[in-house]
Amino acid sequence: MAKSKTMPELMDESDVVGLLIRQHAEIRDMFDEVEQATGETRAEAFQNLVRLLAVHETAEEEVVHPYARRALDGGDAIVDERLREENEAKQLLTLMEERGTDDPSFPSHLQKLRIAVEEHARAEERYEFAQLVRETNSAERRAMALGVKAAEALAPTHPHPGVESATKNVLVGTPTAMFDRVRDVVRQAMGKKNT
Repeated sequence: MAKSKTMPELMDESDVVGLLIRQHAEIRDMFDEVEQATGETRAEAFQNLVRLLAVHETAEEEVVHPYARRALDGGDAIVDERLREENEAKQLLTLMEERGTDDPSFPSHLQKLRIAVEEHARAEERYEFAQLVRETNSAERRAMALGVKAAEALAPTHPHPGVESATKNVLVGTPTAMFDRVRDVVRQAMGKKNT
């Protein structure tokens, strides 16, 4: 698997909109990988998907959404709807992660999650990103891309429902990210899906 898929902060995109749209495409590809895999391969593919979704949403919550609130017409309403969608997806993702990929409900939950995530991505691209392109210049979008990459490098690697604001991410994010990353290393070292 390409390193950019498991570590989106290493992507070479320099425009925030291009970066996030490329991550949306990788998320769709990763859903395909999870759906097609079985056993341990499915568990590993799912954990890679969980990580990308978690760091991607955290970065949007810390960098993109606050900017959109200030800069876009109707920014508060646009962002509030995206945050509601993100929280719903995080709740389902948390449940799926707790139950594991061997749970009989996993395939139906995965399909429900995929639909929700893809609808959310389309809404971001249509209502938030399109306006960002119109309301910002390339230097601003480059600066936001750097901010997104920095946020992704420090973001939690698992979903944490209820932490959908920049303030909450700053207060809770760093210790949570450290815990998540330690948990990831332990899981990998132990060869386990759950700890």
